[in-house]
Amino acid sequence: MVFNFAANQNFFLSLVTEDATPLSEALRSSPWLPHLAQWANFLRNHDELDLGRLPAAARKRVFAELGPEPKMQLYGRGLRRRLAPMLAGDRRRLELSFSLMLSLPGTPVLWYGDELGMGEDLPLHERQSVRTPMQWSDEPHGGFTRAPEPFRPVVSKAPFGFPQVNVEHQRGDPTSLLNWMERMVRMRKECPELGWGEWKLLRVKPPNVLALRYDWKDETLVVLHNLSGKACEVGFSPGGPPARLVHLLSEAHSTPGKAGRHRVTLEGYGYRWFRMEPLATG
Repeated sequence: MVFNFAANQNFFLSLVTEDATPLSEALRSSPWLPHLAQWANFLRNHDELDLGRLPAAARKRVFAELGPEPKMQLYGRGLRRRLAPMLAGDRRRLELSFSLMLSLPGTPVLWYGDELGMGEDLPLHERQSVRTPMQWSDEPHGGFTRAPEPFRPVVSKAPFGFPQVNVEHQRGDPTSLLNWMERMVRMRKECPELGWGEWKLLRVKPPNVLALRYDWKDETLVVLHNLSGKACEVGFSPGGPPARLVHLLSEAHSTPGKAGRHRVTLEGYGYRWFRMEPLATG
């Protein structure tokens, strides 16, 4: 597997500009990989969010929205922050980000604790800010250790510290980010098209929507993501004979109109995972 740094950096640029073009161009220009190789798609990892491949003006734009304070930045090119505080704990943008990561061509890679919405500890040195102990419970040291002191401080300040954000609390809450993520991972495992299928970008309007089609064996998957905070209507043709689009995450299915085209309304930061179901003939 090869980390797709270009897609990672351009995703955050697309998110802050509410324009899918940077991400779609990064995907389109990705180098060819052998059949058994995979792109590793990620949002955050154990280092800074490296934005060094973006033009200076674009990098400045991402800094301004996701890490405006100098202490949040590193090496003049990156952000030493966790995903949840970068996105101000906005559940809509967190879900959009994870849904996109899980449905990009390749294999998703998740940094521990992001499935909970853990925060960072900026007073720690450089990259150590995002390498704090896992927050298992609201017990001392987040349930990570019974030692008098952990090897590194556990994030404790609200709203992302262990008293508020921990595995134990979220396991018992069916609406928690952790339980949502578990459902999404299960769905990802039920969609082999995402890991093995041939993919292509679909032409859609408006430009804030990213649309991908995957084909594997006799199955086709279409995924849509609205990178804007405003609702929009998306008109597109998934290709092939007219087909019903069955939404895998809810009952929001879509029936084709003239010439097999679909019109789907996406809420702000909305997403859809559709499986194509050919219409009965005769």
